[in-house]
Amino acid sequence: MQISLKSRLLAAGRALPAALMLLSGALFQLACNGSPATNAHTDSTTSSRNTAPPPKWKTGIALYSFNRHSFTAALDKVDSAGVRYVEGFSFYMLGKAFNDSTMAALSPAGISRMRKMLEDKGISMASIYADAHNMEEWRKYFDMAKALGAQYLTCEPAKDQWDVADSLAGVYGIRIAIHEHARGSSAYWHPDSVLAALEGHPNFGVCADLGHWARSGLKPKDCLKKLKGHILGVHLKDIDSFNNLNAEDVMVGTGVINFAAVVHELKSQGFNGMIYVECEHKMENNLEDVIQSINYFNKL
Repeated sequence: MQISLKSRLLAAGRALPAALMLLSGALFQLACNGSPATNAHTDSTTSSRNTAPPPKWKTGIALYSFNRHSFTAALDKVDSAGVRYVEGFSFYMLGKAFNDSTMAALSPAGISRMRKMLEDKGISMASIYADAHNMEEWRKYFDMAKALGAQYLTCEPAKDQWDVADSLAGVYGIRIAIHEHARGSSAYWHPDSVLAALEGHPNFGVCADLGHWARSGLKPKDCLKKLKGHILGVHLKDIDSFNNLNAEDVMVGTGVINFAAVVHELKSQGFNGMIYVECEHKMENNLEDVIQSINYFNKL
């Protein structure tokens, strides 16, 4: 059947307004959304991509890693490792620059000297491992932390010190990070005991020691998950055997800990605290292992 030219023109004329309306709608959507509409398949593909932001945590070194060396030498090592954060510890024998004093025994002048040395290197002492047993000792460590600009004290307080420590933490605006050692040597070896300490103490958080969990037969990822929302810092280490209290410390990534799972869990929690390498092997000369541990973890 033949259709006249006139009929074809009339049909085209009637279709034109509809086409213009469709085009107008598409342009309007583009202007509003910045992109054309997508079908369901395209949306699904886009949403499956990893759009998570990069981790916001800060990488540093626990100065216990260099406890065979003076504070001056330790800062040189930290500087050469390329990190800007450290954790001090109360029983550190600091060397000649501090008249062979421990960190716990520093005078106000000694603390000022330490702060100046840190500032000269562009290094921040973000936390201090402290061992306090009474109000006077807690105040001393909180005063020290405040003077050095630390964000929290890492410690294992006795139960009768919980209220005192939490109260002073609130006054100073410096938190407490409960640290655990291995089963049999620490009341906090299991996450459940840490959670018990946190209950009713809003200024308490957690320092997660990955190596001690593994020594105690606990998977670090599971422990991190249980302590979600409370973790202030992590002690990064690896060991050569699981569920063995005599396990030896090894370079991060060469032992039994599943660090891919650890990183995945920390990222899923949006963790933005401190990650300290705490190297407890080859203590006389472990800088290269410390650097390799940092590089390994940062690439995960």
